Amino acid sequence: MLIPIGDWQIRSWHPEDEASLVKYADNRNVSINLRNAFPHPYTREHARAWIEFASSQVPEANFAIASLDEAIGGIGLRLGEDVFRGTAEIGYWLGEPFWGRGIATLAVVALTDFAFSEFDLDRVEAHVFERNPASARVLEKAGYCLEGRLRRSITKEGITIDRFLYAKIREQ
Repeated sequence: MLIPIGDWQIRSWHPEDEASLVKYADNRNVSINLRNAFPHPYTREHARAWIEFASSQVPEANFAIASLDEAIGGIGLRLGEDVFRGTAEIGYWLGEPFWGRGIATLAVVALTDFAFSEFDLDRVEAHVFERNPASARVLEKAGYCLEGRLRRSITKEGITIDRFLYAKIREQ
């Protein structure tokens, strides 16, 4: 899969991405606002396992955000099941040197469009830690609406905080 987004792209993960994945993912400023499934420190073994997992998914739902030279972040969908089958959760991260350039917003817009065109979804949602206003701005610029504040719903590194629920609904 390949989606051009300006000077960047969303593409499938490749084994050659292992070094750049470790380079950008092994950063507490990145991991602090992600689920514990995203480890810190982030090792070559973590990168190898992630690339193998993402590459074997059917349907493919997790992708690299990349320059022409290397992977600089990741973006993906968690497809809902059972009564949640019309919903997917989007998640993303970007290497710190690339923050503030609009890349995440471009990626969220592109993957949301992909999600609605490729899957039978009515809704794509995202959960944002309250201490991450930059991620909330990304979603707002990508056309997502704030639906609510889920009080004391995240515990990360022993600290319990609120999270925000954002969503974008398929246009009829």
